[in-house]
Amino acid sequence: MLKFIKMKANTNIYIFLGLMLMFTASSFGQENLNNYLEIAGNNNPALKAKFNDYMAAMEKVPQVGALPDPTAVFGYFIQSPETRVGPQRATINLSQSFPWFGLLSAQEDVATEMANAKYEEFENTKSNIFFEVKTAYYNYYFIEKAIEITKKNVEILEVFKRLSLVKIEAGNASIMDELRVELELNDLENQLELFLDTKNVFRVKFNNLLNRDDMSEIKVPEVLWQEEIPLDQFNMLDEIYTSNHQLKGIEHKLNAFLNQEIVAKKQGLPKFNIGMGYTIVEKNPMLTVSDNGKDAFMFPSVGVTIPLYRKKYKALIKEAQYKQEVEISRIEDKKNTLSSVYENTYKDFSDSDRRIALNLRQSEIAKKVLDILIVSYSTNAKDFEEVLRIERQLLKYELEHQKALTDKNAAAAFMDYLIGN
Repeated sequence: MLKFIKMKANTNIYIFLGLMLMFTASSFGQENLNNYLEIAGNNNPALKAKFNDYMAAMEKVPQVGALPDPTAVFGYFIQSPETRVGPQRATINLSQSFPWFGLLSAQEDVATEMANAKYEEFENTKSNIFFEVKTAYYNYYFIEKAIEITKKNVEILEVFKRLSLVKIEAGNASIMDELRVELELNDLENQLELFLDTKNVFRVKFNNLLNRDDMSEIKVPEVLWQEEIPLDQFNMLDEIYTSNHQLKGIEHKLNAFLNQEIVAKKQGLPKFNIGMGYTIVEKNPMLTVSDNGKDAFMFPSVGVTIPLYRKKYKALIKEAQYKQEVEISRIEDKKNTLSSVYENTYKDFSDSDRRIALNLRQSEIAKKVLDILIVSYSTNAKDFEEVLRIERQLLKYELEHQKALTDKNAAAAFMDYLIGN
């Protein structure tokens, strides 16, 4: 009894240590993925291009918010007109135009909202690149596990082959058993070669996303962790409508065109001009007045630009209003699209979750059946085809289990993209 308790305690320790190792491996894998995401955020050229596009748009704000440049005019008299204080030689005039009150700030608002739309494009690109990095990472994990599982199955078939040869030599089996194993081995080895080629493709794609050397090492965990959706099904869609970068970008454009309508209205209002003039006068030796040769200074001169041709300004207002309608329709269309995409992604996530549990159960059952069949075959020559069939099923279930893990995490990663994480 004491011995049984001790054995049970040791078994519990082994199970605990195994779970700890799995948890540590998963945590290590998540840390690696976070490091890869940081590298992609710093190095990806498409992301850099979008950020510089946003910075360029921000430089538009001070341009549209500045007053028009002042105008300076210099005039020289070839034939100087004679005045009471002497002949005029030259004139200098300076003038500054001022738009209607609030026009410049409204133009700044338009440029700011358009820059904000560019920023949302940058954030959407970043979220999309992070989704692509995660998906590429999960695919690389799957191909590593597929290679590992296939190699193990090749080893199992090699054992079957040796067992069949022993039974053939003993006269207890037919040469057909060995040939059947050869057929299975040829198929598996061909599949293994395809997995190895695919692994190289996935490695190149992943490293290109990080903008680093194609053959750089990629570290994946022994056991892939399972991502979960942070919110329930109904709240998740509300969060998408609130946080999705594409939707927010459209909303900023709508705000820009609302301000563009204000700009168009203010452009149709009068503009003011304030100026000053300075006239250079020479002395007239024939005059004896006290201010002989005194220059003349005039300040201020005030003018008003009256926008008489109203069709242009009415067209500008209608243009801004039509563009508002465009963005309102785009928001509605984008919400419909996001709703459909979300439902499909949630379906994929739920299906993957079910397939994880199903294929794990099926693998365990197939292993038990295979063990029984191997024992049965070792004692008689029956059921060899059944042995090979169950072995194929076991390989399928193990691969499907790993594929379901990667599909579930990829669906969760796409959910993160939809909410802009």
